[in-house]
Amino acid sequence: MIRRCLTGTLAGAALGASLAACSRHAAVAPVQQGSAARSELLRGEYGRYRANNDLLYYHLDVRVDPGKKFLSGKNTIRFRMLSDDNRIQIDLHPNLATERILFNGAPLKYTREESAVFIDFPETLRKDRVYSIEYHYSGIPAEIGAARGGIGFKTDARGKPFINTVCEGTGSSTWWPSKDQWHDEVDSMEISVSIPNDLVDVSNGAFAGKTDLGDGYTRWDWTVHYPINSYDVSMNIGDYVHFTDTYKDMTLNFYVLRDSLDKAKAQFSQAKGMLAAYEHYFGEYPFKKDGYKLVEATNAGMEHQSAVTYGNGFKNGYYGRDWTGVGVSPRFDFIIIHESGHEWFGNAVSAADRSDMWIHEGWTTYLEVLYVEYTYGYDDALKYVNGYKTKVQNRQPIIPPGRLMRTPPQDMYFKGALMLNTLRNVVNDDTRWFKLLHDVYQRFKYQNITTDDIIAFFNQQTGTNLTPVFNQYLRHTALPVLELKFDSTARTVAYRWKADEPGFAMPIRVGAKSAWQIIQPTTEWKSMPTRLTKDSFEVATDLYFVNVAKE
Repeated sequence: MIRRCLTGTLAGAALGASLAACSRHAAVAPVQQGSAARSELLRGEYGRYRANNDLLYYHLDVRVDPGKKFLSGKNTIRFRMLSDDNRIQIDLHPNLATERILFNGAPLKYTREESAVFIDFPETLRKDRVYSIEYHYSGIPAEIGAARGGIGFKTDARGKPFINTVCEGTGSSTWWPSKDQWHDEVDSMEISVSIPNDLVDVSNGAFAGKTDLGDGYTRWDWTVHYPINSYDVSMNIGDYVHFTDTYKDMTLNFYVLRDSLDKAKAQFSQAKGMLAAYEHYFGEYPFKKDGYKLVEATNAGMEHQSAVTYGNGFKNGYYGRDWTGVGVSPRFDFIIIHESGHEWFGNAVSAADRSDMWIHEGWTTYLEVLYVEYTYGYDDALKYVNGYKTKVQNRQPIIPPGRLMRTPPQDMYFKGALMLNTLRNVVNDDTRWFKLLHDVYQRFKYQNITTDDIIAFFNQQTGTNLTPVFNQYLRHTALPVLELKFDSTARTVAYRWKADEPGFAMPIRVGAKSAWQIIQPTTEWKSMPTRLTKDSFEVATDLYFVNVAKE
């Protein structure tokens, strides 16, 4: 689904007009090609034959043969043309054969380059008109494995098929024909998965029924009532048992293997506390019509919309480990808390380009911090977020070149969350901060946005130009350094920021913990009197993610 958006950091009325226009279809900076591989461009660039149409609806109807690891089926794709043209791009991994593509019952011509399939129409498709095609395909998909994503054909402890999809990195086109990018999402979707009768499929959306096909196979039907990005579309096939719980007026659905039932009933009770925490800060669970599902899978976890997959061994922490090393994460199941947090940031609020993936991961990592604060208190939350400092690498910017199929560095998780904690203390008013968090989510819910959209919103709501702060953390590698020079004779300290971003300025607490003083450093030297020595003069580095250099 596309709605046009003018992005960028503006001021005053222009900024307001920009935000009013923003929606699910956000502008993305031109690709910086450099040494980009052709495959990265084909997969990542939102070129003419993607941009000329707006996705409206998919019906993915796939049949799975677990023994042969074989898929066959079709995807019905409905779209509205945004400009006159006679070609569109759909994507399908080279391992899978295109059987035929039908338009009004007649086959279409197409050409393939790697995963890109360029479909040609015998007539010009007209702007604002709605069209539909059926894309039939089959084959043995590339089984890439849980570490890198794709589709996994495995067996459970009883030897029965256990099949899951994880496609954020490799893309939805690894197992079904789709517009495999982040810029455009369907308004709604139907998913039909036909599998042997003794298995269960759990996919996104609300359960719509199952049908015995009379040939040893049963079709499981699911209806997605909300926009969904293609990599979130999933099928989870196994010898599942189903149990439920209730949160407010919503039924929570849980699907696990038979041998996991008792452990899951105990562990999955954490879902209710998770929902309470995130609803407290951001508002109602965003996919109520589709419900909330937690589904056991072969991978650690994935934020499949309304069907979050789980493989953390029914243990707290991350596979039983203290994830941040400060003694807080063993109190809760990291995968339930993190992957479910993506329902708010990643699935409801989505990035328009892979380069802005911190909007998914940095925000959701910060949601973990908020969960800790809601559940255990502020002191533990502060301890938890600072535990992430050891995971930050500062080797490359969080935001890489846009319009490429290239994953940003892991700093998007940890440095992104620490930046948000820093911004909380820049705002320096928790009432305003929590309103800002609530409002940024509500403003961009069910939209695909860019970093510039978030920056513009923060600037407008705070009345402060925070662009240099965001840019320093997101578009540069190094942390800002607060340089301090002490003159013991004059009893003064000189201070300034050393930063890569021109015009970087950020308030910070300094002095003594018992009586912090907020100073306003810029990249130019300033000074102030102090009775503290070099050794006793402190900086609140637990509140701001910065380095400090004293001399």
